[in-house]
Amino acid sequence: MIEWSDEDVMIRDAVRGWIDAELRPRLEELESGGLPPYDLIRDLYKTFGLDELARSSFQARAERTADDEPGAGGEQGPGGGRGNAAMSMLPIIELCRVAPGLVSAMGVSLGLAAGTIMKRGTPGQRRRWALDLLTFDKVGAWAITEPGSGSDAFGGMRATARRDGDGHVLNGNKTFITNGPYADTIVVYCKLDDGAGPRDREILTFVLDRGMPGLTQTKPLRKMGLHSSPTGELFLDDVRVGPDRLLSAGAGGGKESARQNFATERAGVAAMSLGVIEECLALSVDYAKKRELWGQRIGDFQLIQLKLAKMEVARLNVQNLVFRHIEMQKAGRTPTLAEASAMKLYSAQAASEVAMEAVQLFGGNGYMSEYRVEQLARDAKSFQIYAGTDEIQVTHIARDLLSR
Repeated sequence: MIEWSDEDVMIRDAVRGWIDAELRPRLEELESGGLPPYDLIRDLYKTFGLDELARSSFQARAERTADDEPGAGGEQGPGGGRGNAAMSMLPIIELCRVAPGLVSAMGVSLGLAAGTIMKRGTPGQRRRWALDLLTFDKVGAWAITEPGSGSDAFGGMRATARRDGDGHVLNGNKTFITNGPYADTIVVYCKLDDGAGPRDREILTFVLDRGMPGLTQTKPLRKMGLHSSPTGELFLDDVRVGPDRLLSAGAGGGKESARQNFATERAGVAAMSLGVIEECLALSVDYAKKRELWGQRIGDFQLIQLKLAKMEVARLNVQNLVFRHIEMQKAGRTPTLAEASAMKLYSAQAASEVAMEAVQLFGGNGYMSEYRVEQLARDAKSFQIYAGTDEIQVTHIARDLLSR
């Protein structure tokens, strides 16, 4: 794949039309934190029929699946099915040109929370929780990060699950949880408290509902960027869960379940980065044509031309990573963790560098929120931190190379 097809362009333009009509006018409210993004996401789903697509796709799979077979959910597209691979990426790219936080909120609910339940849950669990997430009737969160275990997500995990009859009692604290303050359904990871050494304990995955006794969801945390994506903390204080809330361990257990999600999430950052890069480049080119110094437009100066040229090189490179990912999806292949880490490392750094160069190109205006590159620079920085820091991506790539 070397360019978008005519059908892809039609999808892209339709999404842009919705963004211009519905999202851009609400950006100030989203950035102030006064408007949670979920009604906007639901409007997007209804406008493009993604809720009905998810519902029909879910029903078709349910009819083909035995009633207690876990893990037959497969990969999720934006409407809940495999679908057109480009359709999975184009809305992400276009939304990230304006409000990357919206994609974080949507992606965690759909790709991580619903995705985990679809892959690890029984048909009964999928009907109970996943369908409402896939249609965005409900909001999902995926809780693995803790105050003392960000990069060391498994080894440093302190949240525990103690056996209690045929169920468990959960205790612990999760932080930096996307959608945490508003989530209706929460997929949470805990270590089985079985007397083994802390780093040797089994990782279990549970599904919790908002309002359960002992579960506290905090107000949104204040952040540097991604203001359109609410982030909070979760506190588990003797939360009692029955066996119906425990997801199947499957091959590799809870750790493997999380690793699969890491790969999906990291590959998706390339599409998010492309959106930021495209918007920063478009804004910079427009500004370079209009802004004048010493009687000529700044785009005539070679230093400005160098900045624009480097932005275009980054755009082409990240777009090629996105195209590669689309082709892999079409072929039914999922990126390895190392491949996804390489995609995330390069694209996240490229987006942050392009956004900061855009701020520099705009000069004093670039430091003002009125000109939007300021917001995009703050948002792009998050790509180098969440879903695994740059340093963690380097570790995964290098370990893969050295193991060959």
